[in-house]
Amino acid sequence: MSNNTEPFKSFNLSEQLHEGILSMGYKNPTPIQDSAIPIIMEGNDLIACAQTGTGKTAAFLIPIINRILTEEKRHLNTLIIAPTRELVQQIDQQIDGLGYFAGISSIAIYGGNDGIAWANQKHALDQGVDIICATPGRLIALIQTGQVKFDQFKHLVLDEADRMLDMGFLDDIHYIIKHLPKNRQTILFSATMPAKMRELATQITTNPKQINIAISKPAEGILQLAYVLHENQKSKLIKEIILNGEYNSTIIFASTKDKVKQLEQILSDTKLNLKAFHSDLEQREREDIMSAFKAKLITMLIGTDILSRGIDVDGIDLVVNYDVPPDPEDYIHRIGRTARASKTGTAITFISTKDQHKFYNIESLMGREVEKKMLPAGFETAPEYKPLENKNNFKKPFKKKFKR
Repeated sequence: MSNNTEPFKSFNLSEQLHEGILSMGYKNPTPIQDSAIPIIMEGNDLIACAQTGTGKTAAFLIPIINRILTEEKRHLNTLIIAPTRELVQQIDQQIDGLGYFAGISSIAIYGGNDGIAWANQKHALDQGVDIICATPGRLIALIQTGQVKFDQFKHLVLDEADRMLDMGFLDDIHYIIKHLPKNRQTILFSATMPAKMRELATQITTNPKQINIAISKPAEGILQLAYVLHENQKSKLIKEIILNGEYNSTIIFASTKDKVKQLEQILSDTKLNLKAFHSDLEQREREDIMSAFKAKLITMLIGTDILSRGIDVDGIDLVVNYDVPPDPEDYIHRIGRTARASKTGTAITFISTKDQHKFYNIESLMGREVEKKMLPAGFETAPEYKPLENKNNFKKPFKKKFKR
């Protein structure tokens, strides 16, 4: 066995799984993997707070695959539920990689695809798979047709559970869990743990172990900058930044689907290789765009927060928050698309007057101030950054004073 996987040997994994770890290029366990793998291997329920980019997917896949390999008879063993089809596909791809030499079988089940894909999914279930990775809606459709049998089921994983609640899937999750055996291991991963999330976790787990990997601090390699400006200055500034900067891969986040489409039109005359990514696109279009972006055939994506979680692309140089996200944690997720795997990157946020209080809350969460850049020459005077003038909009005060 290569020295690359020596650190994983302490987990007493199967040789076939070690081969999969080697093929995926893993060298050292991340903090979440180091903490979660032993807990899951021991059969404990787990509630883990960890954001995208921490290695959380492998943290639950490695011990689950290892436990599947100890089964005398193979059957539908594990159900993984995730909020978006993109995340479902990425988890399924990691199962393929980690479980390749162990013969682990899986199926990705999600909506928005054609009848042939739907038929292929049902055929795969008829043939038998070890792991199902699914979005809630499509999984419920399969349950209602009687296609899925959970009689020998062992593990349930909810990934990005807080995002599923944000998207309105709480009732769906309860419906699915009613159809699962009570004697199971439940593993819940969430980037945040608000009261509603904590209540769900308590309801569906039994004597869970808990892990909290720091979730509110951006990677050290991210250069964070911001521009305070009027709303009508944004389109001119975004062109200035992307045309004069040397960025090979960029994601621009906007607040709504309509704003994403509008930005695509605004930037169409730049002749840059860019695409908008939103829910109005057909599933095939979305998959093609993401594949092209990963392959660097497309250099810029414009999207909503659907891109901020579940997208697994290294080498993104620049993230632009065209609109300040309403939730401070979403800011962490957005800018976390850059500076992955110990690389560096830049995150730029446009702060309009109406969004100053939102950005103040973000700075409060991080416990630091983000550098405010002067607008380039040729721009009209920008507003001052005075978020304290409307204190009633703040969710919470700074925990400590900034050094000015």
